[in-house]
Amino acid sequence: MTQTQTQTQSTDDDLIPAPLSVERRGTAPGYVTLDARTTLDAGPGTGSTARWLRSVLGAATGLPLAAGPGPHAIRLRIGEEAEREHGPEGYRLSTEATDAAVVIEGGGPAGVFWGAQTLRQLLGPDAYRKAPLRPGRDWDLPLVTVSDGPRFGWRGLLLDVSRHFLPKDDVLRYVDLLAAHKLNVLHLHLTDDQGWRIEIRRHPRLTEVGSWRARSKRGHRASPLWDETPHGGFYTQEDIREIVAYAAERHVTVVPEIDLPGHSQAAIAAYPELGNTDVVDTTALTVWDTWGVNPNVLAPTEAVLRFYEGVFEEVLDLFPSPFVHVGGDECPKDQWKASPAAQARIEELGVGDEDGLQSWFIRHFDRWLAARGRRLIGWDEILEGGLAEGAAVSSWRGYAGGVTAAEAGHDVVMCPEQQVYLDHRQAPGDEEPMPIGYVRTLEDVYRFEPVPPGLSPEAAAHILGAQANVWTEVMENRSRIDYQVFPRLAAFAEVAWSALPAPEARDYSGFERRMHTHYRRLDALGVDYRPPAGPHPRQRRPAPEGLECTLGRPLEGTPPIV
Repeated sequence: MTQTQTQTQSTDDDLIPAPLSVERRGTAPGYVTLDARTTLDAGPGTGSTARWLRSVLGAATGLPLAAGPGPHAIRLRIGEEAEREHGPEGYRLSTEATDAAVVIEGGGPAGVFWGAQTLRQLLGPDAYRKAPLRPGRDWDLPLVTVSDGPRFGWRGLLLDVSRHFLPKDDVLRYVDLLAAHKLNVLHLHLTDDQGWRIEIRRHPRLTEVGSWRARSKRGHRASPLWDETPHGGFYTQEDIREIVAYAAERHVTVVPEIDLPGHSQAAIAAYPELGNTDVVDTTALTVWDTWGVNPNVLAPTEAVLRFYEGVFEEVLDLFPSPFVHVGGDECPKDQWKASPAAQARIEELGVGDEDGLQSWFIRHFDRWLAARGRRLIGWDEILEGGLAEGAAVSSWRGYAGGVTAAEAGHDVVMCPEQQVYLDHRQAPGDEEPMPIGYVRTLEDVYRFEPVPPGLSPEAAAHILGAQANVWTEVMENRSRIDYQVFPRLAAFAEVAWSALPAPEARDYSGFERRMHTHYRRLDALGVDYRPPAGPHPRQRRPAPEGLECTLGRPLEGTPPIV
């Protein structure tokens, strides 16, 4: 952050993610005031931001924000200069301009919206409330010019709604939380062994059967405890349209994931003919009630391809996202090795082996999606057996898959488990509620670097951005998700947005100082985050007294970054 004047008592040095530059004007603290006279002057292409300001900022401040120009206006414009400087998501925000109180000029509609998010931060934590703390209050803004734009075009969060279903209103809330941190991709993991969460009208049993399981493992798969309450739910197509439209208003793209050919037991339980019926009695399968890697995978038949083409036809109608995620991870090959039908298919297709058979699945849907103007993206296992031209990779098993893909000319989203899996514990100790995986602190996430050192410039250009992933095996409700995601998502957002130095040179102490204000914003938003000093008593959930077990995986050491 560039500072051209002395520090004031304003909130312009508490912005998260940090902007490219902040110019403070004047030699003494100065302010411009928003009050009942303040209007909202929205230029062409800025309508969604104007609606958002009036509904969210208007509600928090109590200001009417009537439409129209004037000397006390918040002026929204799309301008060529902002686009030249920082691209369509860039913006320039200036307070107390010559003929308006605030001017936000964006390189495009998204840039205007991100500028409005900065305006909200400048007004202070009370601007995040649902209603004014003190009706009739005036709101002061520091005299600043903020010039800003993102480092990466893909700044995402994966929400696993399959392991534990998250109701529609909670998904909408997370869209708002992403937008508040200038994140622009919501990756919805909609299908898995433990539940199918999206209505497919031509295949109704996917939700009639596949969206409910009889019980759930309590804790990680090593735990002996069970919650015997049935768990389930799904989004109707009307729900999905509402989520997608709500996100689009906030310049967030919703990327759907339909997992194949593994992680498919919920689908096979609903339609047993999708499985490898010559080696397993698929009619006996139910929606899986535990966690881990499931052996039941899709059969490599033309009928299965036609079934999933029908699924994707309805998915494409609901999601305008350029990318569609097909999973492709953790697909055990044991059933294909034992299946005479699968072995005959390998010989018929000439794909060599079971890895080639998985590649055949992925290549088929890559061509199918490309013919409809979409792009396939999958987990880095889709590299095994050869990757279809044009396919993109979510690199989760470290950096290695992403490096291989980028050097081969494929686009990559970096989301390595060792750095940005937010279901992993935030600290050691038994008081962490149902912890799993590695210890990844707020500082660890802040020092995550999406572009690995040594990558050639040509390959580095294929890094679309980064994503934090939230797998919900041990997160059964909104409060638990909040605890795992925050405050680490704020650190991730700064990594994905801001032009930070190398990890070892980053000013973590400065980020911690800015987080003091940001915690108050999260409080106003009702986020049940993990406090810096550790969980509140109500957030702790150790194993029941007297039970000699752990509800989470054994604490693992820091893995190598590969």
